[in-house]
Amino acid sequence: MLRIGIDLGGTKIEGIVLRGATEVVARQRIATPAGDYPATVAAVVALVADLERQVGAQRLPVGIGHPGAISPFSGLIKNANSTCLNERPLKADLEAALGRALRMANDADCLALSEAQDDGAAADAACVFAVILGTGVGGGIVIDGRLRSGPNAIAGEWGHNPLPWPRVDWNEVPGPLGWDGRFGAIEDWLSGPALARDHRDVTGVAWSGEQIVAAAAAGDIACNATLARYEERLARALASVINLLDPDVIVLGGGLSRIERLYETVPALWARWVFSDRVVTRLLPARHGDASGVRGAAWLWPG
Repeated sequence: MLRIGIDLGGTKIEGIVLRGATEVVARQRIATPAGDYPATVAAVVALVADLERQVGAQRLPVGIGHPGAISPFSGLIKNANSTCLNERPLKADLEAALGRALRMANDADCLALSEAQDDGAAADAACVFAVILGTGVGGGIVIDGRLRSGPNAIAGEWGHNPLPWPRVDWNEVPGPLGWDGRFGAIEDWLSGPALARDHRDVTGVAWSGEQIVAAAAAGDIACNATLARYEERLARALASVINLLDPDVIVLGGGLSRIERLYETVPALWARWVFSDRVVTRLLPARHGDASGVRGAAWLWPG
């Protein structure tokens, strides 16, 4: 069975055609029309048409991963950090434009679904918590192979909880103001822009996350200190998830998931906040990297 997966991100839209469980037979990536809702809808429609032309098929099933969630009450997008989508009937508009029913889910939910498959990082896990550390911070939950959405469609939205056990000596109270109008959320400490902001606030140097990571690897003391703060904050935030959900595996995706040292340092730190005598939860990178979300979107239609 062929089906299409679309990963609608803040900076790029990626699409694949998936055959069976794992075979990608077509792939295409385009830029997201920033801040332009009608152009975003048109871009997704055009991408689906291009993918179908590449494989010589029509009206394939389409699954879409997107920021935020679809309100089960209004049918409108809510909680998206791509704010032009909020309060918009994205699913209805895309279904009308494409002339077919769609399956849609939060982008972190798609990551979780992808990595819980037989070829994913969490293939053997009964409970998976998947994290996106990128422009925003999201989370998704898969239990016994089934994606958990919840009655409010917000399962896994840990990024909008407050950063736990805040440190006054690190100026974590009240914390930065987020796009949602609240102070000190996990997203506003652990996203890519948050990492760069913290480094700038402490050092006065305006570097990107990539520059900070590279300089830390080369021995820069200030950049190493920035990453150490980031690692402790991530450990605290994930400890609160372990205390609540007790997942077998936590999978990291998004741009910051490529920081290799996280997978050693964070589990070494989180034990001091986890309410257990021993912590056996595994922290793993997404096996399919940046492609995992778009795979999970295709998996919204099981093959």
